[in-house]
Amino acid sequence: MIKYPTQTFDDSAGLLARALAAHNLTAVSQALAPLNTSETLEQLERLNTIERAVAYRTLPKGRAIEVFERLDAAVQADLLTGLQEADVAYVFEQLSPDDRVALMDELPASVANRLISGLDEKERALTSTVLGYPHRAVGRYMSPEFVTTHPHLTVAETFSRVRAQLDDAESIYTIPVTDAGRHLVGVISLRDVLRAEDSALISDLMKQPLSFRAAENAEEAARYCADAKVLVLPIVDAEDRLVGILTVDDALQILEDAETEDAARSGGTEPLRSPYLATPVRAIVKARVVWLLVLAVGATLTVQVIGAFEATLEQQVVLSLFIPLLIGTGGNTGNQAATTLTRALALGDVRPQDALKVFAREVRVGAFLGLLLGSLGFIIATLAFSLPMGLVIGLTLLGVCTMAASIGGLMPLLGKAVKADPAVFSNPFISTFVDAAGLIIYFLIATSILGL
Repeated sequence: MIKYPTQTFDDSAGLLARALAAHNLTAVSQALAPLNTSETLEQLERLNTIERAVAYRTLPKGRAIEVFERLDAAVQADLLTGLQEADVAYVFEQLSPDDRVALMDELPASVANRLISGLDEKERALTSTVLGYPHRAVGRYMSPEFVTTHPHLTVAETFSRVRAQLDDAESIYTIPVTDAGRHLVGVISLRDVLRAEDSALISDLMKQPLSFRAAENAEEAARYCADAKVLVLPIVDAEDRLVGILTVDDALQILEDAETEDAARSGGTEPLRSPYLATPVRAIVKARVVWLLVLAVGATLTVQVIGAFEATLEQQVVLSLFIPLLIGTGGNTGNQAATTLTRALALGDVRPQDALKVFAREVRVGAFLGLLLGSLGFIIATLAFSLPMGLVIGLTLLGVCTMAASIGGLMPLLGKAVKADPAVFSNPFISTFVDAAGLIIYFLIATSILGL
């Protein structure tokens, strides 16, 4: 049998680039045709705005909608600017209500209003339901399109309801059970419906439901859904009336976005709202420059501390050799503690009320780390310089590690307590604070031991 070489992802990337450069739409379509949805997404995200719109228009209509739904909201908004008015209206209409709302958040208000006014009455009402919740609320991410059943209905009647709404419902694998007032009273899986006798009552088969309030935090709801390992989490209002469902894929996307945001802010930058290669240079600069300015201002504390102890440095120039070591060790120790506690807060392992427990634990952790590093520093500094200098370095490392770990552990808890992002209180600010405080500890210990 003759084996023909298959077209690899890199081959398609090269073909696509050449086709776009030659303005050959047929060749563009042929370059994308062998790719699956994930590969098509990756190719589109690597293109600039104009090229992406050109390539997208060559996709078959059904596949184009599938690809569009999986793009980030910022990339979706960017793509719409390159499409024709009729294409934009059609794509917007095909999205689910929660995806529409995410896209509207990225569009200018005038464009968003024009698009939503073009929807039919039913779709406009569903979208408005989701749009009515605050940005961070789980109601903003739920789907208002779902199948329900009632306790007094039979399995056969329930199956008929499912079949009638197959095209509209976001998910049918977990079916909420509601009473006459739309209050959530249970859930039943499609597997149980298919297994049971047609005459069996839902009230005999349903299970106790897990649910989450629509006005509460989306990340907490997503974490709850993931921890409970459920495919669908019913979302209710303040009176326990069912208003929507959060599917597990939406929950995982919320968690991924939250972790991306935390990781970026821990590193002293704002998260990019689109893939790196699809993000304009000016947007990357904007995401980084504010944090750099804040950290530059904070770094003046370190300069002021060194200036205050200038006379001490003049008497013992050797002290300046260890400043980078001590600053780096303190910053790294604080960052380790902050990163650990930020993650623990996200997972619900600790709460702001646990501040004293966290402080006591991090003091011990920092002291142990400081003892280990300080012992090593004492030996090296003593052999290289003198016993007094070894004592200065050893004791400073002990003090700096203890201080940095305790501060690094408390900062994320403080951020959570004041309703701020714990990651913002993490690495950048901790490094700046620990640098200045560590130098004060260093010079005070040096002044005392060396008699300066």
